[in-house]
Amino acid sequence: MKICIINGPNLNLTGKREPETYGQVGFEQFIPSLKLEFPMVEIDYFQSNVEGELINQLHRAGFDYDGIILNAGGYTHTSVAIGDAIKAISAPVIEVHMSNIWAREDFRHKSYISGAARGVIAGFGLGSYRLALLSFTAG
Repeated sequence: MKICIINGPNLNLTGKREPETYGQVGFEQFIPSLKLEFPMVEIDYFQSNVEGELINQLHRAGFDYDGIILNAGGYTHTSVAIGDAIKAISAPVIEVHMSNIWAREDFRHKSYISGAARGVIAGFGLGSYRLALLSFTAG
Protein backbone atom coordinates (compact mmCIF):
# COMPACT_ATOMS: atom_id res chain seq x y z
CA MET A 1 0.00 0.00 0.00
CA LYS A 2 1.26 3.48 -0.94
CA ILE A 3 0.13 6.54 0.99
CA CYS A 4 1.19 10.13 0.35
CA ILE A 5 1.06 12.63 3.19
CA ILE A 6 0.69 16.17 1.85
CA ASN A 7 1.06 19.14 4.18
CA GLY A 8 0.32 22.75 3.41
CA PRO A 9 1.54 26.12 4.63
CA ASN A 10 3.41 26.58 7.88
CA LEU A 11 3.41 22.88 8.72
CA ASN A 12 7.13 22.87 7.98
CA LEU A 13 7.40 24.76 11.30
CA THR A 14 5.68 22.05 13.33
CA GLY A 15 7.66 21.48 16.50
CA LYS A 16 8.76 25.12 16.53
CA ARG A 17 5.62 27.19 16.00
CA GLU A 18 2.91 27.42 18.63
CA PRO A 19 3.95 24.25 20.46
CA GLU A 20 0.92 24.53 22.75
CA THR A 21 -1.26 23.95 19.66
CA TYR A 22 0.95 21.88 17.35
CA GLY A 23 3.29 20.08 19.76
CA GLN A 24 7.06 19.95 20.01
CA VAL A 25 7.83 17.21 17.47
CA GLY A 26 8.47 18.14 13.84
CA PHE A 27 7.71 16.08 10.76
CA GLU A 28 11.40 15.31 10.23
CA GLN A 29 11.11 13.20 13.42
CA PHE A 30 7.50 12.10 13.07
CA ILE A 31 7.54 10.64 9.54
CA PRO A 32 10.32 8.10 10.32
CA SER A 33 8.36 6.98 13.39
CA LEU A 34 5.25 6.44 11.24
CA LYS A 35 7.30 4.37 8.80
CA LEU A 36 8.49 2.18 11.68
CA GLU A 37 4.96 1.80 13.02
CA PHE A 38 3.49 0.99 9.58
CA PRO A 39 6.22 -1.05 7.83
CA MET A 40 3.67 -2.53 5.43
CA VAL A 41 2.89 0.93 4.04
CA GLU A 42 5.08 2.92 1.68
CA ILE A 43 4.76 6.44 3.06
CA ASP A 44 5.83 9.44 1.00
CA TYR A 45 5.82 12.96 2.37
CA PHE A 46 5.41 16.33 0.68
CA GLN A 47 5.09 19.80 2.17
CA SER A 48 4.73 23.18 0.50
CA ASN A 49 3.67 26.66 1.47
CA VAL A 50 2.51 27.25 -2.12
CA GLU A 51 -1.07 26.42 -3.14
CA GLY A 52 -0.23 25.49 -6.74
CA GLU A 53 2.50 23.09 -5.61
CA LEU A 54 -0.01 21.33 -3.35
CA ILE A 55 -2.39 20.99 -6.29
CA ASN A 56 0.40 19.64 -8.50
CA GLN A 57 1.30 17.07 -5.84
CA LEU A 58 -2.35 16.02 -5.51
CA HIS A 59 -2.40 15.49 -9.29
CA ARG A 60 0.85 13.46 -9.19
CA ALA A 61 -0.19 11.29 -6.26
CA GLY A 62 -3.87 11.12 -7.10
CA PHE A 63 -3.62 8.32 -9.64
CA ASP A 64 -0.60 6.38 -8.35
CA TYR A 65 -1.25 6.08 -4.60
CA ASP A 66 -3.76 4.06 -2.63
CA GLY A 67 -4.58 7.08 -0.51
CA ILE A 68 -3.63 10.62 0.42
CA ILE A 69 -3.55 12.20 3.85
CA LEU A 70 -3.94 15.95 3.38
CA ASN A 71 -3.48 18.75 5.86
CA ALA A 72 -3.91 21.82 3.69
CA GLY A 73 -3.36 24.14 6.66
CA GLY A 74 -4.91 27.56 6.14
CA TYR A 75 -5.78 26.68 2.53
CA THR A 76 -8.45 24.37 3.95
CA HIS A 77 -10.58 27.43 4.59
CA THR A 78 -9.81 29.39 1.42
CA SER A 79 -8.96 27.14 -1.52
CA VAL A 80 -11.73 26.09 -3.84
CA ALA A 81 -8.94 24.95 -6.19
CA ILE A 82 -7.58 22.35 -3.74
CA GLY A 83 -11.11 21.04 -3.22
CA ASP A 84 -11.52 20.79 -7.00
CA ALA A 85 -8.18 18.96 -7.30
CA ILE A 86 -9.39 16.33 -4.82
CA LYS A 87 -12.55 15.83 -6.86
CA ALA A 88 -10.43 15.35 -10.00
CA ILE A 89 -8.28 12.46 -8.71
CA SER A 90 -9.08 8.82 -8.01
CA ALA A 91 -7.12 8.27 -4.78
CA PRO A 92 -9.22 8.70 -1.64
CA VAL A 93 -8.20 11.68 0.50
CA ILE A 94 -8.49 11.98 4.25
CA GLU A 95 -8.43 15.55 5.50
CA VAL A 96 -6.47 15.90 8.74
CA HIS A 97 -5.85 18.71 11.19
CA MET A 98 -3.67 18.64 14.25
CA SER A 99 -5.94 21.02 16.17
CA ASN A 100 -9.69 20.84 16.54
CA ILE A 101 -10.60 23.41 13.90
CA TRP A 102 -14.18 23.66 15.22
CA ALA A 103 -12.88 24.83 18.61
CA ARG A 104 -10.91 27.65 17.02
CA GLU A 105 -11.78 30.87 15.19
CA ASP A 106 -15.04 30.90 13.24
CA PHE A 107 -13.31 31.19 9.85
CA ARG A 108 -11.68 27.79 10.48
CA HIS A 109 -15.08 26.08 10.69
CA LYS A 110 -15.49 26.17 6.89
CA SER A 111 -13.55 23.64 4.81
CA TYR A 112 -13.42 23.58 1.02
CA ILE A 113 -11.87 20.11 1.27
CA SER A 114 -14.23 18.13 3.52
CA GLY A 115 -16.94 17.69 0.90
CA ALA A 116 -14.51 15.98 -1.45
CA ALA A 117 -12.66 13.95 1.20
CA ARG A 118 -13.42 10.43 2.35
CA GLY A 119 -13.34 11.70 5.94
CA VAL A 120 -11.96 14.26 8.37
CA ILE A 121 -9.79 13.69 11.43
CA ALA A 122 -9.02 16.67 13.65
CA GLY A 123 -7.81 17.53 17.10
CA PHE A 124 -5.39 14.71 17.91
CA GLY A 125 -2.10 16.47 17.16
CA LEU A 126 0.27 14.32 15.14
CA GLY A 127 -1.95 11.40 16.13
CA SER A 128 -4.43 12.66 13.51
CA TYR A 129 -2.03 11.35 10.85
CA ARG A 130 -1.70 8.01 12.62
CA LEU A 131 -5.49 7.68 12.77
CA ALA A 132 -5.73 8.45 9.07
CA LEU A 133 -3.15 5.75 8.30
CA LEU A 134 -5.08 3.30 10.48
CA SER A 135 -8.24 4.06 8.49
CA PHE A 136 -6.45 3.14 5.26
CA THR A 137 -4.84 -0.01 6.62
CA ALA A 138 -7.93 -1.28 8.44
CA GLY A 139 -9.62 -2.01 5.16
